[in-house]
Amino acid sequence: MATITTHANTPVRSEKRSTSPRSLDRINPLVYIVLLLIGVASLIPFLWMLTTSVKEYGDVVSLKLWPWPPFGNSTPRFDNFPEAIRLIGVDRDTGLPMFFRHVLNTLLVTGIVIFSSVTTSVLAAYAFAQLNFPGKNLLFILVLATFMIPEELVLVPRAVMMNKNYLNWYNTIPAMVAPFLANAFGIFLIRQFFLQIPRELYDAARIDGAGHLRYLTTVMIPLARPAILTLALLEFIWTWNEFRWIQLVTASSNMRTVSVGLVGFLQTDGGAQTHLAMAVAVMVVLPVVVLYFFTQRYFTEGITTTGLKG
Repeated sequence: MATITTHANTPVRSEKRSTSPRSLDRINPLVYIVLLLIGVASLIPFLWMLTTSVKEYGDVVSLKLWPWPPFGNSTPRFDNFPEAIRLIGVDRDTGLPMFFRHVLNTLLVTGIVIFSSVTTSVLAAYAFAQLNFPGKNLLFILVLATFMIPEELVLVPRAVMMNKNYLNWYNTIPAMVAPFLANAFGIFLIRQFFLQIPRELYDAARIDGAGHLRYLTTVMIPLARPAILTLALLEFIWTWNEFRWIQLVTASSNMRTVSVGLVGFLQTDGGAQTHLAMAVAVMVVLPVVVLYFFTQRYFTEGITTTGLKG
């Protein structure tokens, strides 16, 4: 009779198969194919915009997708960008090209909105997450209820408040930034992150003699940096692309931002010259893409750690 010997130090391997979500995903590669196709489809408009911005006018009219070698004899026209800037015009007050004036206006408005929105969101989120005061839950529900108010419903009342009969802010920077100084979504986002910070840290800070402001600035804000950077990035994208409100409360071209300036260019000289219009569009979109490229790690971390992932 054969004998079977075993060694005490030999590890016993389990024969049970893994049923983790990763193994289930590997069973069906169709999911990845569909996601890849959706990603490629979403890039097509941006690729068309980028290629059209360096085409000649004749190539755009003849609908040539790739007029450069090896399929054509044309060369990329990078001079479309300065030509488009020239056609937009010059600011009479500063002597700068109007496109640069629009960029400066956008940077100023965006900076004010980001600073104010992040500051108010952090302070309000700390109050809702750490403090106990009467009516806290009801007040937070009212903040969330603002999500259900359509933007179109308050657009006209806000614009009426900006004219000379009320605040007299029409065609000024305060009118451009006033509706965006506080953000209910930002309060909700930062509060969700603050709730994940252990309460024991606050108790330890109180023992060391730290008050609410010191605890917020030295403990909470450094720990919540991914969520704060995520909010700042979202505010930058929203403010940079804002169109309806800026167009509604501004009259002169030198007070408008790049999004409104782009539409004005499309409706005038650039409307018949698609290659120049796309050159302006590339210059408008490029800062958002570059900023997201350098901050995507913080953006992903901020979304996945605040309970907002799908």
